[in-house]
Amino acid sequence: MKPHLHVGFIPLVDCAPLVVARELGFADREGIELTLVKQPSWSAIRDMLALGHIEAAQMLSPMPIAMSLGLGGLPARVDALMVLSVNGNNMGVSPSIAARMRAAGWDGDFQTPFETGQHLLKATGGKLRLGVPFPFAMHTELTYHWLGSFGIDARNALELRIVPPPQMADAIAADEIDAFCVGEPWGSIAVENRVAELVLPGNAIWAFAPEKVLSVRHDWAEDNPDLTRRLMRAVYAACQWLSEFSNRLVAAEILAKPAYLDLRADVIDRALSGAILPSRGQMESKVDNFLCFHDGAANFPWRSQAAWIATRIAAREGIERSTALTVARACFRSDLYREYLGGFGVDLPGASEKLEGAMPRPTPVASMQGEMILGPDAFFDGQVFDFGR
Repeated sequence: MKPHLHVGFIPLVDCAPLVVARELGFADREGIELTLVKQPSWSAIRDMLALGHIEAAQMLSPMPIAMSLGLGGLPARVDALMVLSVNGNNMGVSPSIAARMRAAGWDGDFQTPFETGQHLLKATGGKLRLGVPFPFAMHTELTYHWLGSFGIDARNALELRIVPPPQMADAIAADEIDAFCVGEPWGSIAVENRVAELVLPGNAIWAFAPEKVLSVRHDWAEDNPDLTRRLMRAVYAACQWLSEFSNRLVAAEILAKPAYLDLRADVIDRALSGAILPSRGQMESKVDNFLCFHDGAANFPWRSQAAWIATRIAAREGIERSTALTVARACFRSDLYREYLGGFGVDLPGASEKLEGAMPRPTPVASMQGEMILGPDAFFDGQVFDFGR
C-alpha cells in the first residue's frame, strides 16, 4: 500500500502544483497517494498543520516564518520545503474609488505602480480599508512596500481586514472594504461580479515575489526524509509541467472541478495565461510573469527571500532582527531542496542567497550544471535588499 499524505490547500489558481501532482499521476510515480484537503481560510490551514491533522500544506510564504517565530495563533516550527508559485496577486478597488481616480486624471493603465499608487492615495485621502487574506502574507508585504514608498505610514493609513480569498468579492460588494490584494481567481471573480476593478498586478511591485510554499512541520520532515523527498519530487514535476504554456488549458479544466475551485475554466485561465481583465468592458492586459510555477528557479527556497520577509515582520512585531533572520533562514529549506532534488537532475543555483531586487532583467548566474537564468526580480522603486547589511 502506498504511503498516504493529506495536504491542505486553499481554492486558488496557485494550488495547481498540488492538484496536478495528484490528478496527472506525478505523486503516483513517486509511490505516494495524495489526499487534497480543501480549507476555507489560511488560519484553518495553519491550525490543521500545527495540530498534525495534515502532513503538508500550501501556505503563504510568510506563514512558516511567522509560525516559527510564535506569531499568529498556534506556534509551531514549520519548514518551507520549496516554493510552489511566484507572483499571482492583483490589487483591486471599489468602482467608486476607481471613478474618483479617473476623475483626477488616472488613465487606468494596469501596470503603472507609481501613477496608480499616487492616484489611489489622492482619491482616498491616504486612508484605506484593505482586504488581505491573512496578516502574515505576501499581499500585506507588497501593499505596505508599495504604498509606503509614497511617504505615508502604511501601517496607520491601511486598516487591514482579514478576508478569506473566496469571500473577497462579497466583502467589497458589501462595502466592508475599499480595496483588496488577493490571489487569482478571486480578483477576477470580483470583476465578473462588477463589484471591483483591478488596478495593479502584484508583480508590478516586486517582479519575482515568492507567493506560496510547500510546508510541513519541521519534526515531520526530520522523521520522514523519504516521504519528504517523494513529495518534493512529485510537486516539482507538477510545477515543471505547469510551466509549459500549452498545458494551461488542461490545467484550467482540472482546477475548475468542484473538488478544487469549482469555477469556470476561462476565468481560471486568466491567471495561467497572464491575460488579466481589469474591468468589464475593458481590454485584457497581458502581464508577463503574472504567475510563475517553475521558470527562473521559481521553486528554489531562497534564504534571502525568507530574510526579506523576516526583517519586515520583525520591524512590525518588535522582534529582534537577528533572531528573526536566524529563524527565517532556517525555515526555507534550501538544504533539503539541494539534497532531495539535486539527484533528480534538477539544476541548482550556486548559492542559496542573493541580493533581492538586483536584477531588472533576466540574468545568467552560476549553477551546479553550469549556468541558469534568473530574474527579473526588481522592486518597482529600485530598492535592493541585502540582508547582511
